[in-house]
Amino acid sequence: MRIERVDKPPELKDELTGFVFRVYRGTGGAYPALEWVEEKPSTGDFEGFKRVYEPFLEFRLGKEFDELYVLRDEEGRITGTVALVYNLEGKDVWWVPEEIKDEGTGLIEFFMVDPEYKGRGYGSMLLEFAVERLRKIGKIPYVITFPELEAYSYYMRKGFVKVMDYREFVVLKKA
Repeated sequence: MRIERVDKPPELKDELTGFVFRVYRGTGGAYPALEWVEEKPSTGDFEGFKRVYEPFLEFRLGKEFDELYVLRDEEGRITGTVALVYNLEGKDVWWVPEEIKDEGTGLIEFFMVDPEYKGRGYGSMLLEFAVERLRKIGKIPYVITFPELEAYSYYMRKGFVKVMDYREFVVLKKA
């Protein structure tokens, strides 16, 4: 397994859509939450998923992420992702509370591992990589997530602490 920085994220859109669908299917439709969709596609409906998720992914790849990394297996298939968002000024990041919207904040986003690889340490490897990368560039690592997701307790086990509730989210900071 190797972590690679993606120099031109929009060029990876199709491959990433397939990867995220594998995560969606493998989590029984729990992640990504697709909270903006009235009727979520079934976990077997790739075309329905693509229709609702791809425009959101295009936005994130082109306008939101400052850095994107993928974890690839020996065959080159994406098995995990993590994105960093730290240039918050001028971005439409409505989900980030004003209290932490400053030049010291670094957000860990788009963090997921193919459920087929769950329990093998790849999530820990990606998360530690993201935390260290943010610290290296002088940012404080934060995660904003839904409290009901399995990811919430995962972050807590990995040394993040809850700093606030914000809208339907919780804001976590690496201790």
